[in-house]
Amino acid sequence: MSTEQPIVLASTDHGEETARADLYGVLAALLVAPPSAELVAAIAAAPADGVGVLGQAWLRLAAASAAARDADSSAVLRDEYERLFIGVGKPEVMLYGSYYLSGFLMEKPLALLRTDLAHLGIERAEQVVESEDHIASLCEVMRYLIAEIDDEQAGAAAAPLSQQQRLSRQKIFYATHMQPWVAQMCANLSAHPQSKFYQTVAEFAQAFFEVEAQAFDMV
Repeated sequence: MSTEQPIVLASTDHGEETARADLYGVLAALLVAPPSAELVAAIAAAPADGVGVLGQAWLRLAAASAAARDADSSAVLRDEYERLFIGVGKPEVMLYGSYYLSGFLMEKPLALLRTDLAHLGIERAEQVVESEDHIASLCEVMRYLIAEIDDEQAGAAAAPLSQQQRLSRQKIFYATHMQPWVAQMCANLSAHPQSKFYQTVAEFAQAFFEVEAQAFDMV
Protein backbone atom coordinates (compact mmCIF):
# COMPACT_ATOMS: atom_id res chain seq x y z
CA MET A 1 0.00 0.00 0.00
CA SER A 2 1.24 3.45 -0.87
CA THR A 3 -0.29 6.64 0.42
CA GLU A 4 0.75 10.19 -0.27
CA GLN A 5 -0.79 11.37 2.98
CA PRO A 6 -0.34 8.87 5.83
CA ILE A 7 -1.35 11.68 8.16
CA VAL A 8 -4.96 12.83 8.42
CA LEU A 9 -6.69 9.47 8.15
CA ALA A 10 -10.23 8.88 9.38
CA SER A 11 -11.12 5.84 11.43
CA THR A 12 -13.86 3.50 10.30
CA ASP A 13 -13.78 1.45 13.49
CA HIS A 14 -16.08 1.93 16.46
CA GLY A 15 -15.77 2.14 20.23
CA GLU A 16 -12.40 1.66 21.90
CA GLU A 17 -10.41 1.49 18.68
CA THR A 18 -11.90 4.77 17.47
CA ALA A 19 -11.02 6.34 20.84
CA ARG A 20 -7.42 5.12 20.58
CA ALA A 21 -7.04 6.44 17.05
CA ASP A 22 -8.58 9.77 18.06
CA LEU A 23 -6.24 10.18 21.03
CA TYR A 24 -3.20 9.50 18.87
CA GLY A 25 -4.58 12.11 16.48
CA VAL A 26 -5.02 14.66 19.27
CA LEU A 27 -1.44 14.15 20.45
CA ALA A 28 -0.14 14.45 16.90
CA ALA A 29 -2.03 17.72 16.40
CA LEU A 30 -0.81 19.15 19.72
CA LEU A 31 2.83 18.28 19.08
CA VAL A 32 3.25 19.00 15.38
CA ALA A 33 2.40 22.73 15.62
CA PRO A 34 0.91 25.30 17.99
CA PRO A 35 -2.66 24.20 18.75
CA SER A 36 -5.43 25.88 16.81
CA ALA A 37 -8.31 27.56 18.57
CA GLU A 38 -10.60 24.87 17.17
CA LEU A 39 -8.49 22.06 18.63
CA VAL A 40 -8.28 23.73 22.03
CA ALA A 41 -12.05 24.27 22.07
CA ALA A 42 -12.69 20.66 21.05
CA ILE A 43 -10.51 19.29 23.85
CA ALA A 44 -12.13 21.60 26.36
CA ALA A 45 -15.61 20.43 25.32
CA ALA A 46 -14.84 16.72 25.03
CA PRO A 47 -16.63 14.49 27.57
CA ALA A 48 -14.55 12.68 30.18
CA ASP A 49 -15.33 10.59 33.22
CA GLY A 50 -12.07 11.18 35.06
CA VAL A 51 -11.70 7.51 36.00
CA GLY A 52 -8.15 6.24 36.45
CA VAL A 53 -4.83 7.89 35.75
CA LEU A 54 -5.61 8.43 32.07
CA GLY A 55 -9.02 9.92 32.81
CA GLN A 56 -7.56 12.30 35.39
CA ALA A 57 -4.82 13.37 33.00
CA TRP A 58 -7.43 14.08 30.32
CA LEU A 59 -9.45 16.17 32.79
CA ARG A 60 -6.37 18.29 33.51
CA LEU A 61 -5.68 18.74 29.80
CA ALA A 62 -9.34 19.66 29.20
CA ALA A 63 -9.22 22.17 32.05
CA ALA A 64 -6.04 23.75 30.68
CA SER A 65 -7.67 23.89 27.25
CA ALA A 66 -10.79 25.51 28.69
CA ALA A 67 -8.68 28.13 30.43
CA ALA A 68 -6.78 28.82 27.22
CA ARG A 69 -10.01 29.03 25.24
CA ASP A 70 -11.67 31.36 27.72
CA ALA A 71 -8.62 33.62 27.80
CA ASP A 72 -8.36 33.62 24.00
CA SER A 73 -4.71 32.79 24.49
CA SER A 74 -3.80 31.42 21.05
CA ALA A 75 -0.77 33.72 20.93
CA VAL A 76 0.35 32.52 24.36
CA LEU A 77 0.14 28.88 23.31
CA ARG A 78 1.98 29.65 20.10
CA ASP A 79 4.76 31.36 22.04
CA GLU A 80 5.02 28.43 24.45
CA TYR A 81 5.20 25.94 21.59
CA GLU A 82 7.90 27.92 19.80
CA ARG A 83 9.97 28.40 22.97
CA LEU A 84 9.85 24.70 23.81
CA PHE A 85 10.13 23.02 20.44
CA ILE A 86 11.65 25.51 18.01
CA GLY A 87 13.69 28.27 19.65
CA VAL A 88 17.03 29.48 18.40
CA GLY A 89 19.49 26.67 17.73
CA LYS A 90 18.74 23.50 19.70
CA PRO A 91 15.11 23.20 20.92
CA GLU A 92 14.50 23.18 24.65
CA VAL A 93 12.67 19.84 24.35
CA MET A 94 13.43 17.40 21.55
CA LEU A 95 10.55 15.56 19.88
CA TYR A 96 12.63 13.21 17.71
CA GLY A 97 13.18 9.54 18.43
CA SER A 98 16.70 9.46 17.00
CA TYR A 99 17.85 12.03 19.54
CA TYR A 100 16.73 9.90 22.50
CA LEU A 101 17.85 6.59 21.02
CA SER A 102 21.27 7.63 19.68
CA GLY A 103 21.97 11.11 21.04
CA PHE A 104 21.88 12.68 17.58
CA LEU A 105 19.33 13.60 14.93
CA MET A 106 19.06 11.82 11.59
CA GLU A 107 20.88 8.73 12.84
CA LYS A 108 20.45 4.96 12.51
CA PRO A 109 17.09 4.80 14.37
CA LEU A 110 15.59 7.05 11.68
CA ALA A 111 16.96 4.82 8.91
CA LEU A 112 15.47 1.75 10.59
CA LEU A 113 12.15 3.56 10.99
CA ARG A 114 12.10 4.48 7.31
CA THR A 115 12.71 0.84 6.41
CA ASP A 116 9.79 -0.29 8.54
CA LEU A 117 7.53 2.43 7.15
CA ALA A 118 8.39 1.29 3.64
CA HIS A 119 7.42 -2.26 4.58
CA LEU A 120 4.10 -0.91 5.85
CA GLY A 121 3.61 1.02 2.62
CA ILE A 122 3.70 4.41 4.34
CA GLU A 123 5.46 7.41 2.80
CA ARG A 124 5.99 10.88 4.19
CA ALA A 125 3.81 13.43 2.42
CA GLU A 126 5.72 16.10 0.52
CA GLN A 127 4.27 18.93 2.61
CA VAL A 128 5.46 17.37 5.89
CA VAL A 129 8.69 19.08 6.91
CA GLU A 130 9.47 17.07 10.05
CA SER A 131 11.39 13.81 9.79
CA GLU A 132 9.52 10.56 10.28
CA ASP A 133 10.83 10.08 13.84
CA HIS A 134 9.05 13.21 15.10
CA ILE A 135 6.60 12.19 17.82
CA ALA A 136 3.68 13.68 15.90
CA SER A 137 4.50 11.62 12.81
CA LEU A 138 4.81 8.46 14.89
CA CYS A 139 1.45 9.14 16.53
CA GLU A 140 -0.07 9.51 13.09
CA VAL A 141 1.41 6.18 12.02
CA MET A 142 -0.16 4.54 15.07
CA ARG A 143 -3.42 6.24 14.24
CA TYR A 144 -3.22 4.83 10.74
CA LEU A 145 -2.38 1.32 11.92
CA ILE A 146 -5.42 1.38 14.20
CA ALA A 147 -7.78 2.84 11.61
CA GLU A 148 -6.43 1.29 8.40
CA ILE A 149 -9.04 0.09 5.92
CA ASP A 150 -8.44 -3.47 4.72
CA ASP A 151 -9.46 -3.20 1.08
CA GLU A 152 -7.41 -0.02 0.59
CA GLN A 153 -4.48 -1.35 2.59
CA ALA A 154 -4.21 -4.81 1.10
CA GLY A 155 -6.04 -4.65 -2.21
CA ALA A 156 -9.03 -6.70 -3.27
CA ALA A 157 -6.95 -9.80 -4.06
CA ALA A 158 -5.29 -10.02 -0.65
CA ALA A 159 -6.82 -11.47 2.50
CA PRO A 160 -7.89 -8.80 5.00
CA LEU A 161 -5.95 -8.47 8.22
CA SER A 162 -7.46 -10.05 11.31
CA GLN A 163 -7.81 -8.05 14.51
CA GLN A 164 -4.94 -10.04 16.00
CA GLN A 165 -2.75 -9.18 13.01
CA ARG A 166 -3.65 -5.51 13.33
CA LEU A 167 -2.75 -5.50 17.01
CA SER A 168 0.49 -7.34 16.33
CA ARG A 169 1.53 -4.72 13.75
CA GLN A 170 0.70 -1.95 16.20
CA LYS A 171 2.58 -3.64 19.05
CA ILE A 172 5.73 -4.21 17.01
CA PHE A 173 5.78 -0.66 15.68
CA TYR A 174 5.12 0.88 19.10
CA ALA A 175 7.64 -1.31 20.91
CA THR A 176 10.34 -0.65 18.32
CA HIS A 177 9.96 3.02 17.52
CA MET A 178 8.15 4.67 20.47
CA GLN A 179 8.25 2.76 23.73
CA PRO A 180 12.04 3.03 24.28
CA TRP A 181 11.99 6.85 24.44
CA VAL A 182 8.55 8.46 24.76
CA ALA A 183 8.55 8.30 28.57
CA GLN A 184 11.79 10.31 28.70
CA MET A 185 10.42 12.86 26.25
CA CYS A 186 7.26 13.28 28.34
CA ALA A 187 9.31 13.64 31.52
CA ASN A 188 11.52 16.30 29.92
CA LEU A 189 8.52 18.23 28.68
CA SER A 190 6.64 17.98 31.95
CA ALA A 191 9.62 19.16 34.00
CA HIS A 192 10.66 22.06 31.78
CA PRO A 193 10.13 25.40 33.60
CA GLN A 194 8.62 27.02 30.50
CA SER A 195 6.10 24.21 30.06
CA LYS A 196 2.68 25.39 31.23
CA PHE A 197 -0.06 24.19 28.91
CA TYR A 198 2.32 21.60 27.51
CA GLN A 199 2.93 20.19 30.96
CA THR A 200 -0.65 18.91 30.88
CA VAL A 201 -0.08 17.62 27.35
CA ALA A 202 3.01 15.73 28.56
CA GLU A 203 1.17 14.26 31.55
CA PHE A 204 -1.67 13.08 29.36
CA ALA A 205 0.71 11.67 26.75
CA GLN A 206 2.64 9.79 29.44
CA ALA A 207 -0.55 8.29 30.89
CA PHE A 208 -1.82 7.31 27.45
CA PHE A 209 1.48 5.73 26.39
CA GLU A 210 1.60 3.73 29.63
CA VAL A 211 -1.91 2.40 28.98
CA GLU A 212 -0.91 1.47 25.44
CA ALA A 213 2.21 -0.37 26.63
CA GLN A 214 0.22 -2.30 29.23
CA ALA A 215 -2.40 -3.26 26.67
CA PHE A 216 0.23 -4.42 24.19
CA ASP A 217 1.80 -6.59 26.89
CA MET A 218 -1.41 -8.63 26.86
CA VAL A 219 -1.38 -9.10 23.06
